[in-house]
Amino acid sequence: MIDYEFWDLSIDRTKSSKAVCQWLTQAAEFHGWELDRLRKDRSGQRTVRLRRKIIRMRATI
Repeated sequence: MIDYEFWDLSIDRTKSSKAVCQWLTQAAEFHGWELDRLRKDRSGQRTVRLRRKIIRMRATI
C-alpha cells in the first residue's frame, strides 16, 4: 500500500498564474511533490493540495 503525505496551502489571488506554475514546478522537481488538487474560488484565491509518497524502509534481516 502506498502512503502519501499532503501539504495544503493557499495562494493569494495577486500572484500570477505563471508564477504559481513556476513555483509548483520547482516543488515537484526538487522536493518530490505532485499536484493532487488545485481549486480556484470566485474571489480568485487558489487552494492547492500537494502530495508525495512516503517511503518506508524495511529491515532486511
